[in-house]
Amino acid sequence: MITYFLLGIAAIFVLMLIIAATMPNTVRYERSAIIAAPPARILPHIADFHNWKPWSPWEKMDPSMKRDYSGAASGKGAKYGWASAGKAGKGSMEILEATDRGVHVDLQFVKPFRNACDTWFKFEPEGSNTRVVWTMTGPNLFIGKVMGLFINMDKMIGKDFESGLAELKTTVEKGTV
Repeated sequence: MITYFLLGIAAIFVLMLIIAATMPNTVRYERSAIIAAPPARILPHIADFHNWKPWSPWEKMDPSMKRDYSGAASGKGAKYGWASAGKAGKGSMEILEATDRGVHVDLQFVKPFRNACDTWFKFEPEGSNTRVVWTMTGPNLFIGKVMGLFINMDKMIGKDFESGLAELKTTVEKGTV
């Protein structure tokens, strides 16, 4: 009886691994928000990593996380590294492009999993407002595929993007930098 039970568990485990292996090799997460400001007023909040504290959802996860700023002060070449003992993990970002069309960020995760993601904050003018579209694309590692069997990653990461965009909207519309 125990043998059949263990074989059943092993079969379920193997089936889960097979299903995970068939999942897409790339992930893409995207959310957007309308901000009552032109792109030029939004840009400094994203192109300068020092200005992320008021709106970034991950800055609030671990207020005591270690932060390191290097490279350019803002815009292309600005770099930011973080290390957290908590949920925020460890990684780095570098701004590859910063214009009134948007900000392109190279995002490198070290912990909890090593991964590289391409991140964009695109600005789409809509009258006197701007739609900010936040996207992140990258490889879907096998561990991510397995996690995706149990957790809706788009919903989980999308919630953080939505929260960050709402805080960015509030920050920009208040006029604080």
